[in-house]
Amino acid sequence: MGEARQRYSEEYAASHGRFALIPASYVFLFDGSPGEADERVLLQRRANTGYYDGWWAASAAGHVDPGESVFACAAREAAEEIGVEVSESSLQPLTAMHRTTRGGGPIEQRLDVFFACRSWAGEPRLVEPKADALEWFALDALPDRVVHHERFVLEGHRDGTLLPVTAFGF
Repeated sequence: MGEARQRYSEEYAASHGRFALIPASYVFLFDGSPGEADERVLLQRRANTGYYDGWWAASAAGHVDPGESVFACAAREAAEEIGVEVSESSLQPLTAMHRTTRGGGPIEQRLDVFFACRSWAGEPRLVEPKADALEWFALDALPDRVVHHERFVLEGHRDGTLLPVTAFGF
């Protein structure tokens, strides 16, 4: 157990570099009783990004930084995007999703880790200009324009059919 962890050689990495997997963390703030009619989710409407602008999306989400865990990323994004403090221990995994867009190339190879959060400090508010609205929605009354793979997660959560590991876009 005391031995140092090994790394792949530069030669090995170079010969396997044709595939890149981009990790991201998503946080859905929920209130109400899990699985009950009063359960609601906080969504932000994307703006000024060039990707799904005008569509509703997770309370907070973003790419994992080098050396950062998916948990640390989720907590950081919640603070940066909606001004709330989330402890890593309050993040409840919903699903890990391997996602792609057919024909999209290496940039479309994603590993999205979705978390539910029911406990945070502070009042959610828009902090960054990449969203122009923040609203609570009942899970059975989501807006029409929810980012596709995020709707998949929310509906699976609502219906009790969401698996711990999912694939989307294949």
